[in-house]
This record gives sequence, C-alpha cells and structure tokens, in this order.
Amino acid sequence: MSKYDVKLKTYKNPNQDVIDDLVQRPAIKKEELSNIVQGVFDSVRKNGDKAILALTERFDKVKLDQLEVSKAEYIDGSSLISDELKDAINLAYANIKLFHQSQQLESKKIETTQGVTCWQEARPIERIGLYIPGGTAPLFSTVLMLGIPAQVAGCQEVVLCTPPNKDGKVHPAILYAAQLCGIKQVVKAGGSQAIAGMVLGTGTIPPVYKIFGPGNQFVTAAKMKGLEYGVAIDLPAGPSEVLVFADASANPAFVASDLLSQAEHGIDSQVVLVTTDESMIEKVNVALNLQLENLSRANTAAIALDHAYVCVFDTVEASYDFINRYAPEHLILGSDDANDHIGLIQNAGSVFIGHYTPESAGDYASGTNHTLPTAAYARAYSGVSLDSFVKKITFQNITKSGIQNIGPAIMTMATNEELTAHANAIQQRLDTL
Repeated sequence: MSKYDVKLKTYKNPNQDVIDDLVQRPAIKKEELSNIVQGVFDSVRKNGDKAILALTERFDKVKLDQLEVSKAEYIDGSSLISDELKDAINLAYANIKLFHQSQQLESKKIETTQGVTCWQEARPIERIGLYIPGGTAPLFSTVLMLGIPAQVAGCQEVVLCTPPNKDGKVHPAILYAAQLCGIKQVVKAGGSQAIAGMVLGTGTIPPVYKIFGPGNQFVTAAKMKGLEYGVAIDLPAGPSEVLVFADASANPAFVASDLLSQAEHGIDSQVVLVTTDESMIEKVNVALNLQLENLSRANTAAIALDHAYVCVFDTVEASYDFINRYAPEHLILGSDDANDHIGLIQNAGSVFIGHYTPESAGDYASGTNHTLPTAAYARAYSGVSLDSFVKKITFQNITKSGIQNIGPAIMTMATNEELTAHANAIQQRLDTL
C-alpha cells in the first residue's frame, strides 16, 4: 500500500474549448519579474564583480572571496568523482559529440545563372555564455549538451556560470564535464545576476554574444532582458515538459516511469498523458503511486503530478491533433505502431519512439541535445543543435558575363521599386562592358 494517492485528472474526448485551456501553460508574472531583473542588471552594470558577489551572498547565502573557479579547484574536480561516473560521462560525451559532428555544414557552391555563383559558409559565434543550474540538482549533463556543440563549432571563448553550493564550491562533475568540453573559465554565479554578468560583462565575467542554458523564472526573465541589450539567447524557456502517448500496447510501468522522470524536475513541471485506451489510466495511476515510494525526489514529483492530466481519445488521429496543439518539449510514443505515427507529428521538441526509448536517454547519453523548446514554442522553434552555435554567411561572386545575364532584370526591379541608385549600381558596371 503506497502512502501516495496520485490520480491523474482525466478528460475524455475533450471539446475544443477544453483543449484550448489544456494546452495553456502556467502564466508568469512578467511585470514583477522584469522589475526585479532590471534591478539586478542595474546593479551589475554599476558595480560589476562586487554586485555579483553581493547578490550571490543575498540569494544563494554564500559569501565568496572570488568568482572564478581557481585552477587548482578546477583540476581537482576530476579527482572527486568516481570512475564509474567518469565512464558514464565519457560515454555520453562521445555519443553527443558524434551526433553534433554529423550536423556540420558542407559548403556547396551553386551557379544560379551562368556567371553567378552563390554559397553559404558557417562561422562559429566567437563569445558564448553557458548557464548551468546547480541548485536542487547540479546539471552536469547540460554542460555536455551545450559545451560539446560549442567545441565542435569552434567557438573561441566560452564562459560557464553556475551557482556555488553552500560551501562555495562547484560540483566536481560539472568541472569534469567542462574540462572534457575544453571550457577554460568557470564562474561561481547563478540566477539572474549570472545572466546579467554575461550580458554586460564584469571584471571577471566577459560579455558574450549569445547565452545558452536552462534555469528558473528569474534566469529566463534575465535571458529575455538580455535580448534588449543585443545579446542572443538559445530559445525561450519555461518549466520542463513531457507528453506520453500510450495505446493498449504500452507498458503502464514504463509510462509511469516516464511521467515521473519529468515530474521530479520541479513542482512546476508539465506532465501529460494521452491515450486511446481508457483502461490504461488506472494501471498508470497504480504504477505512479508504487514507483513514487522509491524516488529521492518523490515529494517534488507528487506535487507536480497534482496538476498533471490525461486525455483519452477514440482515435490515434484525434490524439495527434491534440499533441500537435500542445507542442510538447518531450514526446514519448509508447506504442507498437510508434514508427507509423512519425508522419503525424508536426510540433515537438524531441521525440522518443517505442517502448524502450525513455526520455532519460535523450537527457543524458543517446546523443541528441536535451536543450529544447518549452511552453509550446516547439510550434516554431527547434532545440539546440550545432546550428545554434554558428552563423551562416552567404557569399556570391558575379563575373562580367554574370552581370550581363542578370543585370537588366535587377535594373527593372529596382526602377519599379523607385530605388534608382540600385539600378545605377548595375548600369555603371554594364557601361564598362
């Protein structure tokens, strides 16, 4: 008998009005957050490192003498974790690196018209900032997910900010993963102050061109504030999400384990089950309560499950219509027919196909990136990839015959847009031929 009594709220064939409500994510008090974050930015702009140190003491309750991880502390990091964990991180590193190396652009020159050649080349973003949460769970896996594509892309300067623990230290697994990724600077700073430091620059933290990494609502608000200062971000973010599709072939224990693996992230985690088999609901509820008993973060998961729900649809097509409306960060397909469903998917951050493909695999070691769009941004955004760390520059080269071939069309178009200087730039050249 479990001490938990989790029961997923159930909606059977919900109508469009109900679906409209179900796909909404929790509202964030943006104005209040923005005012707090603006105060942090103002303080960091004025006082640099001193502001970061003071805010770290205020928010994290840690008094530091310096922000940057010392060389000795950095090197010692690898000696403080077990060989078993090192081996696991090394395996994940190899798989993630291989997957991201496969995304490298092969430049291809195209002659669009005789004498007109166009092509595209990738260049790394030179200055990158990585934010790695280290509070309730030190996410060293995120170091790999962000540090590896930065390394493969060839980004010249990468700074990693992560909050210190109560002893003023950075988790050694974070340091070990950073070493693998070739990251030379690790800074003990968390929250919105870390983002402000990477946007504005301080004595220790260099200003960057783009910031990556998950975080709480203050981190997210600070990243959005960074856009106002001309600093790019990976993608908009909210609480982490999973949607599991399960038909009659699904294993209820597997389904429950996937829902729980998301729920343990935080009390605001978004957890949804979609099924075509109504009898699956009670089986999953039973499995949830049994498995909760053995989880270290059971209380957190149970609170998250309090606002979780299940939708029952009569058909697979109706199920995927809902899934595409919801646009989940993680989509798990618990079905013997999972491969047949791929064509129905329009909106999802990352898809886990079949009974033996849990979200945990993508979170850690299969090779795909776990930094993904939440809050329905999967309708328009991709997850982080190698492309996120590069700019793609277009090139063109036009010969004398080329300008003769396309020049008249350009002049006609420019003249009709009343941009006669554009037409003149072509005429000046044609007059010499």
